[in-house]
Amino acid sequence: MFLENASRAGWIEVICGSMFSGKTEELIRRLKRAKFANLRVEIFKPQIDTRYSEEEVVSHDANAIRSTPVDSPGNILLLTGDVDVVGIDEAQFFDSSIVDVCRQLADSGIRVIVAGLDMDYLGNPFGAMPQLMAVAEYVTKVHAICVRCGNLAHHSHRLAKNDKLVMLGEKDTYEPICRHCFNQCMKEER
Repeated sequence: MFLENASRAGWIEVICGSMFSGKTEELIRRLKRAKFANLRVEIFKPQIDTRYSEEEVVSHDANAIRSTPVDSPGNILLLTGDVDVVGIDEAQFFDSSIVDVCRQLADSGIRVIVAGLDMDYLGNPFGAMPQLMAVAEYVTKVHAICVRCGNLAHHSHRLAKNDKLVMLGEKDTYEPICRHCFNQCMKEER
């Protein structure tokens, strides 16, 4: 499946940050540029992410690009036979096998662009994102603006009372806040 790309150099790019920081917007921008350059592009997202669309990757600003929802990272390998660029959104929702899948794709000569939250709502590294950042050639950390003080935000503060690690939501459920405001909120919520 990957032999024809074996002579090309592949690599992994990771776009990470908090909610509302522009991760998906940047992913879509890079993928659209690749399409404009006549590269063969495939985009994937976790099947559980149905917030805006079941079959599109959609940014909070309503920019969209067609995607294929998958329930496991292994399915990505099955669906990328003849491509130059693979985009993966919301990578934190996949299990740790996403790291090996991205490595296999890059090793076969494919440019892999992955976007995801680097931290969960408690401020802890989220899913396989730390491992993806470690094996990537390029890491771009994007920031939102703290809705409380206006500083750079890199935390996704959950407004809803819920202890589940994965909870899909929007501005009614999460807010981007800076380190200082996040630490204040964590003290108040104890």
